Amino acid sequence: MDNTKLEDLYQTAKNWVYEAGEVIKRSFSNELNITYKSHYADLVTDMDKAIEKFFIDKIKKEYPDHEILGEEGYGDEVKDLDGTVWIIDPIDGTTNFVHQQNNFAISVGIFHNGEGKAAFIYDVVRNELFHCIKGNGLYLNEEKLPLLSEVTLDKAVIGLNATWITPNRKIDHHLLLPLVRKSRGTRSYGTAAIELAYVACGRLDAYMTMRLSPWDFAAGYILIQEAGGIISTMDGRKVEVLSKTSIFASKPGLHQEILDTIHTGTPQDGE
Repeated sequence: MDNTKLEDLYQTAKNWVYEAGEVIKRSFSNELNITYKSHYADLVTDMDKAIEKFFIDKIKKEYPDHEILGEEGYGDEVKDLDGTVWIIDPIDGTTNFVHQQNNFAISVGIFHNGEGKAAFIYDVVRNELFHCIKGNGLYLNEEKLPLLSEVTLDKAVIGLNATWITPNRKIDHHLLLPLVRKSRGTRSYGTAAIELAYVACGRLDAYMTMRLSPWDFAAGYILIQEAGGIISTMDGRKVEVLSKTSIFASKPGLHQEILDTIHTGTPQDGE
């Protein structure tokens, strides 16, 4: 994909993200149809489905040779990242969307032959679009952001859900307690997309979770790299973008300090 085609793709996708955001805003006064997926806390609404279909209809009309992996299953059965692949979460943070009408985001990552080329995480309510095209830097709306600088754990604020510091099947929670004690503080926003965007822009110094699906982290994966951060699995391995996996993103320098602190290598990826 040459630069002209990539720029056109980027601008088109950006327009669609804003358009989808307007659709969501107009839905706030409507009653939601809420159902459950794997368990009672795994919600999906008619708006999740509508926004995914919105993107699929647009992409298939404009770029019929592109593949789409979406959370709600209306896209393609994507087996690899050959060609151009869109990975979409129409509403990341559905529970927040249902309960708060806040703290949720549209997340779109675009890959070409395995390489992240463009990404968008749109905090609809705050009207904050975190976006990038590979090699051109990270933007928040129209402002170009600086590359991330190093920070030490004692001065770091970490995105960490309380699930992982209580007994669970994914990790020995005792290994994470030193991070709580040694860091400046922890936060949890209930949306992986926003938390990854916050690492990319410097509002958080690190974010970690033991289980995410590709649509949860694909756009954030691209943004983190463009911002000069580091993203890996929780045991420091390369992220396989099409896999359900643990995710650990941070500013440079801090990444290794945290891995050393938790002794690495304990969480099991996937279900």
